[in-house]
Amino acid sequence: MALIVIDGLTKDYRLGPHTVHAIRGLTLRVERGELVAIMGPSGSGKSTFMNILGCLDSPTGGRYVLDGEDVAGLSPVELARIRNGKIGFVFQTFNLLPRTSALENVELPLIYAGLPARVRRARARERLAAVGLADRAHHHPSQLSGGQQQRVAIARALINDPTVLLADEPTGNLDTRTSVEILVLLQQLNRQGITIVLVTHEPDIAAFASRVLTLRDGRLQRDEPVLLPRDASVAQARLEEEAVA
Repeated sequence: MALIVIDGLTKDYRLGPHTVHAIRGLTLRVERGELVAIMGPSGSGKSTFMNILGCLDSPTGGRYVLDGEDVAGLSPVELARIRNGKIGFVFQTFNLLPRTSALENVELPLIYAGLPARVRRARARERLAAVGLADRAHHHPSQLSGGQQQRVAIARALINDPTVLLADEPTGNLDTRTSVEILVLLQQLNRQGITIVLVTHEPDIAAFASRVLTLRDGRLQRDEPVLLPRDASVAQARLEEEAVA
């Protein structure tokens, strides 16, 4: 069974006497282990769709099945359970607590889960090591570069071993070289079996995915496989060569 099944999904918003149709009959599947990029112009429905995928919002109609569970009609408490157990979030703005160390930022979701401090710290250290920041555990966000802050955010997103990682413009605040570093990490995680859904407005970023979904006016305009996804490690090596030359 596909990890994500979307059938006839709709989302309407009421603005006074008007109804805004943000999502219009969306139907698609995301298989386990895919790295999918979602593109589209402003107002295409990307953010609304990601909010529904992340169980931050509920659809007006249609079905959303995540890992075999139909979540479209769940209560807010049940949606919170799904978010905490199955979904990892990575945002453009990192969303780190400024007066808290990298280690404490990463372990934060485990505090909400009620795990003992010793278990939280051990798991948070493992996740920081996995993103190459074992030596930055006690640094605050202001002491880290933008790329390092995003790595902390990715480690935090992975702390509960999510079923799917949702990344909303994860390279939007980063320069080219740092963006490629983050893409290297995301591709590595994907090769380890983590399903990733990535929102981007940049075709150059979408080229690193294995599949690109294009939304327009709340509808799926195109669903295209990327036959030869760009290898972020190769792109990183080329940038390093250019920097030396």
